[in-house]
Amino acid sequence: MASTLSKEERLSGRTAIQELMHGGRWEHTPHLRCCIKAGNGLEFNRIMVSVPKRNFKRAVKRNLLKRRIREAYRTQKESAAATGCDILFIYTGREPEPFGSIRSEVGTILGRLSR
Repeated sequence: MASTLSKEERLSGRTAIQELMHGGRWEHTPHLRCCIKAGNGLEFNRIMVSVPKRNFKRAVKRNLLKRRIREAYRTQKESAAATGCDILFIYTGREPEPFGSIRSEVGTILGRLSR
């Protein structure tokens, strides 16, 4: 599997997102909330990243955090035990964290996928 994040690996569509939000289980780390739902019928995971405007008024910071989360996922997606999952990452911190801490939190969540 290539170490890229293609269009197919991004979760989109109202019904898919609603199914994830209503049927998924929630995981927490210090700066991330994550909703995971197994069984999307595909051979790869799909992700979605959200950074609330309430916490970060400037789009520059929101986009920076989204890029960091997507990159952390992209570099560690082979370590995910389960495939065929839909994953929603929501950044809950009040300040932008460095890439290293975001990467470790995404790795923690990916390690919990097999449960």
